[in-house]
Amino acid sequence: MFELSQYLSPEIIAFLMVIGIDLALAGDNAIVIGLAAAGLPKEQRNKAILLGVIAATVLRIIFALVTTQLLQIVGLLLAGGILLLWVCWKMWRELRTSHADEAAAGEALEDKDLNHDGTVAGGAPRKTFAQAAWQIVIADVSMSLDNVLAVAGAAREHPYILAFGLLLSIALMGIAASYIARLLQRYRWIAYAGLAIILYVALKMIYEGFHEIYPYVNAMAG
Repeated sequence: MFELSQYLSPEIIAFLMVIGIDLALAGDNAIVIGLAAAGLPKEQRNKAILLGVIAATVLRIIFALVTTQLLQIVGLLLAGGILLLWVCWKMWRELRTSHADEAAAGEALEDKDLNHDGTVAGGAPRKTFAQAAWQIVIADVSMSLDNVLAVAGAAREHPYILAFGLLLSIALMGIAASYIARLLQRYRWIAYAGLAIILYVALKMIYEGFHEIYPYVNAMAG
């Protein structure tokens, strides 16, 4: 990533990073929603998925309004970087989810029998609508914050790219979430590329956040 700066401007690098983050996390969020809804009867499944997509969209807007302001507070850039490291670990584990779970999520999102076993998400454990809705809302809160934080960290010094990234993340969840989830299932390297970008952003935020608070810590120690 450092070598790229010799050939591309910081704005273009930030722009490409933001697109990678949004693609990876929107698809990841959609798969989690699909997994939560997979254990529901057909008539409830589509309602749960719609609830998940709407909640994720609204939460991204709310977090976008708050997070960009909070990152201006001394110390929160470092805290945000550490939080993103945990996001990377969580995303790494989710990328290694069993094929059966991913297949169930994909079938729930598309409402199709993709593996031709005669059922749609038939292997998923049964659950109530309330259980699925609760799982979806908890996942949406976590993953929407992850998305906004990663975009803000990648494009913090470029306000227009930051605004574009946040609008793109909202649009992807509202319009194309299931398509992106399908894309990530087919081309796993996109998700791993997104994970690498988020890891880079996390380390960059920790590095910059440490240098931001160092004078204050040094002054207190003196």
